[in-house]
Amino acid sequence: MTRARKSALPPTERLHPRTDDLDLLPVEAVVRRLHQEDLIALHAVREALPSIAAAARAVAEALHAGGRLLYVGAGTSGRLGVLDASECPPTFGVPATRVQAAIAGGRRALTRAVEGAEDDVAAGARAVRTFRATARDVVCGISASASTPYVRGALDEAREGGARTVLVCCNPPGPAMRADTVVLARTGPEVVAGSTRLKAGTATKLVLNAITTAAFVSLGHVYRGRMVDVRPTNTKLRARAVRMVAELTDLPPARAEALLQAAGDHVKLALAMHFTGLPAAQARRRLKDAGLRGLERPAAARAPRRRPTR
Repeated sequence: MTRARKSALPPTERLHPRTDDLDLLPVEAVVRRLHQEDLIALHAVREALPSIAAAARAVAEALHAGGRLLYVGAGTSGRLGVLDASECPPTFGVPATRVQAAIAGGRRALTRAVEGAEDDVAAGARAVRTFRATARDVVCGISASASTPYVRGALDEAREGGARTVLVCCNPPGPAMRADTVVLARTGPEVVAGSTRLKAGTATKLVLNAITTAAFVSLGHVYRGRMVDVRPTNTKLRARAVRMVAELTDLPPARAEALLQAAGDHVKLALAMHFTGLPAAQARRRLKDAGLRGLERPAAARAPRRRPTR
């Protein structure tokens, strides 16, 4: 391949300059090389922090106004969108309808490649119409190449419907791929040329984590570094919920569990009841008006008393 033709390829499709000998290396050296490239993914995300923050603000504003975050992607990018959407309800206690995802090829594409699905522009547009996206929503296209036709069709349809648009990508997008906010993590060539499941996928996962976590933190779903809207649906999560209540109220575990039960297993409400001394219904109203930060006792009052030294 000529030098001119090489440079015409998008960065994620180019041959990495230090991997011609990859298939000759021992396993330990291959793993080390992969790790070195993962560090590049971290740097690429750091360079994109301003646009990640802009995307998170747009998502938070949409969710606050009753809108949704709607992911659209193909292949690895689409699977990462489905993963992030599926993890928001248990982490932040929100309905599954608030963050949704569509992947080219449908549900079967979650576990196997669906050939040609990513090239279907019309299918991307249909996915957005199926969501019934409106001006209250944010449609986030995920495309490492920044050229996936399925994602382009989705973003075009979303824009026509008035929705705000975000593109998460690892190559600079061309003029045909338009979005209100572009989050570009420049990860460059992969150790295995074109295999964007590697550091491009790593960077994409980090970006999606940051967008949704920052958005939900700003909406009050996290308090003092804890997921206070968690749904205690299994033994591990119930133990975590009791532990959070105990830590944040200085109550012994048995009393923390009783308070959690009185709050209908809602950690945030249990804390509001403790801070205000009110029953659930009244504490819920106070919580809605002031949030936990507005209800908490001063730090000096919250701190456990120290035993005097002898």
